[in-house]
Amino acid sequence: MKIVLPALARPLLEQHLPAGHEVRWFTSREEAGEMVADADIAWVDQNRPVWTGETVAKGERLRWLFTLYAGLDALDLPLLAGRGTIVTNGTGINAVTVAEYAVLGILAAAKRFDQVVRAADRREWLTDAPGKLELDETRALVIGHGTIGRLIGTRLAGFGVAVTGVTRSGRDGTLTPDAWRERLGEFDWVVLAAPSTGDTRAMIGAAELAAMKRSAWLINIARGDMIEEAALLDALRTRTIAGAFLDPTDPEPLPAGHPLWTAPNTLLSMHLSGRSQTRMFPRAAALFLRNLEAFLGGRPMENEVDLRLGY
Repeated sequence: MKIVLPALARPLLEQHLPAGHEVRWFTSREEAGEMVADADIAWVDQNRPVWTGETVAKGERLRWLFTLYAGLDALDLPLLAGRGTIVTNGTGINAVTVAEYAVLGILAAAKRFDQVVRAADRREWLTDAPGKLELDETRALVIGHGTIGRLIGTRLAGFGVAVTGVTRSGRDGTLTPDAWRERLGEFDWVVLAAPSTGDTRAMIGAAELAAMKRSAWLINIARGDMIEEAALLDALRTRTIAGAFLDPTDPEPLPAGHPLWTAPNTLLSMHLSGRSQTRMFPRAAALFLRNLEAFLGGRPMENEVDLRLGY
């Protein structure tokens, strides 16, 4: 069985791999594309999502594709489904740091710490606080109450925030996808933590923004395409909502002249939430090895993706 793996992970993987398989280690995009063509198993994540998608598409014989990323928008899922490729993703690998970033965004918005930092850069001593909102007794709607969403909820609860989640099934008292829009006006924080699928693209548009409190903030740590950009810019300029904390954007990176850079009350963190840690590769390697053992043994693997749903 041919297994294609990133050379960066070799120190974490090599000594634990079972004998009797052809293991190839790639160091470049070109090598990955060549090696994956006749591979059975592959972990071929690239530093640009489009490269990952292009490389995976070349793996016509892939039986199992491993990715350390939770989002699968770079992959041609119908193509993989047609080939019978099993896909497992990295849900949970970066969940803690992404959840912490969501809380960071909410705290920064509540205290307007962005304005404090800019004043310090100007060496201007403020005599009053630009943000005076306490999180205690506020309410948050977390759209996408999976691994990351639940971690966000437990952390916000520690600040006294009442958290309502949204799930496809409505489990554990969460709202279903057809129920959250009519309740938007109840929340101070609307947090996007859902996977990017056909159902979630542009899920926040003019109607949803108009339904939010004028004092509410939109917090996005999911994918940029979940928000209609023109509607968000209009809502920010007209103060329809109080502001937005955007970790991902669409496109990425934002061009220098993009209006989001200068939109009022907008905090941008350049999709750094998942990168703000040092444990991604060790966690990914451990997950790959557990799943490799399960795959070779014919047992269910962790984080197997439903290719029809996209997560």
